Amino acid sequence: MQDLSTSLVLIAFLAIAAPLAARFLDRVVKVPIVVFELILGILLGPSVLGWIQSTDFTDTLADFGLAMLFFVAGNEIDVALIRGRPAARAAAGWAMSLAAGIGAGFLLAPTPAAATIIGVALCSTALGALLPILRDAGESRSPLGVAVTALGAAGEFGPLIAISLFFSGRQPGPAAGVLLGFVALTGLAVFLASRARHTLLHSQVTRTLHTSGQFAVRSIMFILTVLVVLSMVLGLDMLLGAFAAGVLWKVAMARAPKPDRELIEAKVDAVAFGFLVPVFFIDTGIDYELHALTASPAALALVPLFLVLLLVLRGGPSLLAAPPRAPASTKRAIMLFGATGLPIIVAVTSIGRDQDLISSGIASALVGAGMLSVLVFPLLALRQYQRGGKAPAAPEERGAQGQVLGP
Repeated sequence: MQDLSTSLVLIAFLAIAAPLAARFLDRVVKVPIVVFELILGILLGPSVLGWIQSTDFTDTLADFGLAMLFFVAGNEIDVALIRGRPAARAAAGWAMSLAAGIGAGFLLAPTPAAATIIGVALCSTALGALLPILRDAGESRSPLGVAVTALGAAGEFGPLIAISLFFSGRQPGPAAGVLLGFVALTGLAVFLASRARHTLLHSQVTRTLHTSGQFAVRSIMFILTVLVVLSMVLGLDMLLGAFAAGVLWKVAMARAPKPDRELIEAKVDAVAFGFLVPVFFIDTGIDYELHALTASPAALALVPLFLVLLLVLRGGPSLLAAPPRAPASTKRAIMLFGATGLPIIVAVTSIGRDQDLISSGIASALVGAGMLSVLVFPLLALRQYQRGGKAPAAPEERGAQGQVLGP
């Protein structure tokens, strides 16, 4: 009990220290808060100081944080914004990344299972981490933001499908059948939600927005829990259910009054990024096996190698989603954003370690490369984009006289 109390207090302290550290360095360099959460977790965890020990309770909170991160990612995807060319090209790029990643995995790991884990990790894009960065930069609905959102949707949903197919414990045939059943069920729920008016839901949400009832937040937790539990019961990855829950809630609230939607999003951000998501990233740092890198020069050398592979194998195919006639600076930014990955890397390497499919050295190197990608790539991407000028608007965003109408 004493270890748990100490860990909880220190984790809460680190959750406060991370944004303060980011604010302190803001004038020099803009570093995502998640980087500080990870680094502080490593420093105070068993790998360095040993002040915080991972417990079952903190691990459970971290799982909720990861699920909430994927719910937010699903909830922030504007299907109407990315459908068509952006979504199709992003999906094609992801498929190329997966194939190339598995091919690279076979060169680095001795078994097909290990190669698949490496391939899934290298084809991911951290949409949940990128959306706040784009939103803070005012680029969430720009041509760059549309391309990155499409890339992130493919780079999070695609790996979740791959994880559910290859690591569910079933044969590929039955696993595919269960997965198709889950997708069909959630797809039907999304379709029905898009056709219904949800008058009672919206009125109840409006009545309780400023009361202790908080029907919207409670409904979100219910939908999230139901789909996460359903995915786990079916032997699928829980993050698939969390992602689907975010999409379903987005559709259900589409016709709600705009002020209500904005207030609910603020509440969701408060629960996610003010509480649960920081616990996930701090706990990831606490559990990080730094000794697996420091004790093995070969494992340590894999970190820069995996970082380069993320840039080449994931960032390269991401260029397919670039807006038409985009300048070179925008394409470089898209490549860097597309190569930014961490949550899926943490999830798939955890599965690999739990099933003894990959070594701790490979797992730590992959997570280390993911950490560096979150630290370096978004910063470089924004600098490239801001220095080189913005991409032109899509043809449908121009008026009859050629004036740009969109953002």
